[in-house]
Amino acid sequence: MGEAIAVSQPRGSGPILETRDLKVQFKLKGGHKLSAVDGVTLSIVRNQSLGIAGESGSGKTTLGKTLLRIQKPTTGTVKFEGRDVTKLRGKELREFQRSVQMVFQDPFDAIDPLFTVFDAVTEGVRVGRIEKSRDKLEAIVSDALKRVQLSPPEEFIHRRITSLSGGQRQRVAIARSLAMNPSVLVLDEPVSMLDASVRGGVISIMEDLKKSGTTFVTITHDIATVRFFTDTLVVMYLGQVVETGATKDVVSDPLHPYSQALIAAVPVPDPSYHVKSLAKGEIANAAAPPSGCRFHPRCPYAQERCRVEEPKLREVRKGRFASCHFAQ
Repeated sequence: MGEAIAVSQPRGSGPILETRDLKVQFKLKGGHKLSAVDGVTLSIVRNQSLGIAGESGSGKTTLGKTLLRIQKPTTGTVKFEGRDVTKLRGKELREFQRSVQMVFQDPFDAIDPLFTVFDAVTEGVRVGRIEKSRDKLEAIVSDALKRVQLSPPEEFIHRRITSLSGGQRQRVAIARSLAMNPSVLVLDEPVSMLDASVRGGVISIMEDLKKSGTTFVTITHDIATVRFFTDTLVVMYLGQVVETGATKDVVSDPLHPYSQALIAAVPVPDPSYHVKSLAKGEIANAAAPPSGCRFHPRCPYAQERCRVEEPKLREVRKGRFASCHFAQ
């Protein structure tokens, strides 16, 4: 199980959200089990921004949902401010879920199309009976819209959601979570459904959240975007953490072959520059993961040891962890 990896350090004042040997399994037909999250131990420090990166099937979204208790863990613990959230019930659970908010991937599915912007942003506040005064609700909406760069707020507050562009809807989705004044914000692929032309605006919002000290987790397959607005990066493959460290260090000098492959696959705006991913083939079936290192069938550096011995996540350099026998 090992010691918890503090995946965020300098600006924070201690862990606010942490997991210990977290596992999430789904039962399949025939008695088989799929391990979507397999033994993840980490801590998220207050006032820090964390990125979780990996391909589809890596377990990153399941991990995010488990942090919020949307998904129950099979074994292991999730602690918020030192309390095991897997044991919370009733009022305590509702209070926790107000404190840790999630922004989902698709802004078109996440918000009722019949809502106005005011309805959407205040929904959680009204349902949770946090505030009832119309004047105070409008002040909450105004502040939240300013934070997501929908200004002036009075031009948006009474508009219907269906009148907004995809980028504006995603900003409203972020605003409705911010309106709850959460301690932690979890964003699942916040720009993946948006056109390239509007991604920059949402990334700018993320940069502002980072500067303001908002504690947030961004889940993404796109390692090129998180480098701009996260302090720390966790790379997942087939349910396990394979590398973690300061984002700038992981992106500039990845230690694990899978991290290297993700970064090599990032498009470069130069038509004469051709990059092929170092990874071979597709991600394996999580219901039947490979023996030894789970990445070895796709790794160009794999040796016999990789096929038979599963590497442990270890501190390779100060503050840099990787699960590769040969990382150094």
